[in-house]
Amino acid sequence: MRRRLLALAAATAAFLILAPASEAAEYVPGRVVVKYRDGAPRVVRAVVQRRTGTGGSRKLPGGPRLLRILRNRSVPETLAALRRHANVEYAVPDYIAHAAAPFYPNDPGFGSTPAGWTNTQWDLAGPNGVDAPNAWAEVAAAGAPGGAGVTVAMLDTGLAYEDHGRFRKAPDLRRNRVTRGFDFVDDDRHPDDENGHGTHVSMTVAEATNNGLALTGLAYGAKIMPLRVLDREGAGDAVAISRAIRYAAAHGADIINMSLEFDTSVTASQIPEIVSAVRYAHRKHVLMVAAAGNEADTAVAYPARTMHVIAVGATTQNGCQADYSNSGSGLKLVAPGGGSDAPNTDNPYDQQHCTPGVEEPPIFQQTFTRDGAVRSFGLRGSEYEGTSMASPHVAAAAALLIASKRLGSHPSPAAVETRLEQTARDMGPPGYDTRYGFGLVQPTAALGP
Repeated sequence: MRRRLLALAAATAAFLILAPASEAAEYVPGRVVVKYRDGAPRVVRAVVQRRTGTGGSRKLPGGPRLLRILRNRSVPETLAALRRHANVEYAVPDYIAHAAAPFYPNDPGFGSTPAGWTNTQWDLAGPNGVDAPNAWAEVAAAGAPGGAGVTVAMLDTGLAYEDHGRFRKAPDLRRNRVTRGFDFVDDDRHPDDENGHGTHVSMTVAEATNNGLALTGLAYGAKIMPLRVLDREGAGDAVAISRAIRYAAAHGADIINMSLEFDTSVTASQIPEIVSAVRYAHRKHVLMVAAAGNEADTAVAYPARTMHVIAVGATTQNGCQADYSNSGSGLKLVAPGGGSDAPNTDNPYDQQHCTPGVEEPPIFQQTFTRDGAVRSFGLRGSEYEGTSMASPHVAAAAALLIASKRLGSHPSPAAVETRLEQTARDMGPPGYDTRYGFGLVQPTAALGP
């Protein structure tokens, strides 16, 4: 049964270079960057340049000046001469930056070969995935590896995050990556997963990475706030979901992921408590992401259809709309969900890329080896295909973007959503369309200039 449920920030004066500590940093030959002390008059600056054999002064943003070396001197010799003058505040080389190299963690996947995860997680490393290695490098260069500092609330069946009673923690989940949550099904403080769906979805975001075990998580440095709203059968009510949304917003979540759906016949007027909770979370500046639904319908399901929520459809390994994925005017983005291609033949893109009727790979993450087996874990993909799997890819991409501070220290949910939409990879008919929305989420592009 299918599951339905660079930026290289650098001033012109000095650039960051990612090089081994044993290697000398590279710089541009024949020029240096100088900052004179405040109040140094032009005549004094001219004297300094004449005595140090520099000239061609060009003022840079923030006050420093770019000077050419006029005599047959090296950069170190010129810097030494400049630093001897009392009117020079600092003198430095014009360092060179290099694009961050892609990060390939050592997690082995199903085998024992380091970085073997790439053979399984097509959704993160494949040609129609989200380009995780480059995104990881970019966000690490920004000082927030794996989305560190961001909290993602997961409204789902819970999470295998602790050894408690009959429950066991998933081996590839770090304890310090989980913050306090709540169980809105049993009304207690132990949102332990009794199904497996919630653990699988959460691992797409935060599975431990580069620890030589199992698979990877797209935002492995982020924290998960597990909020159990679905029971062991994967069903939950509107009241529990609305309570969880409010809890997440009130307890420090930056992002809420909802890999769940109502039937497409349900309207906003039938779930006013959820609509109200979404508005509350939006006022608290929380970004919300949800699964568009898995009925192959032409309408996006709630809560994804609610205003202020990013509705996410699913794509396959071929980069095509999945045959179960809902479409509709409210669809914003798509992300890997696995499964077979939809039989769309009305546009050149789908005609060229898609092969309907051929089973394609699902999404693999560590979870229970079978539903409800709360003490047995494996890399399970069977049955795990759906917009439930697509949604956390977008939530994780948002976590990387927020953590990078690419949009500032505290970007608004609207700013994050717009950035993800503007940098998505267009699929299907050119421009926005109701099958692929603005396109396939691409965190590396979102993190770029």
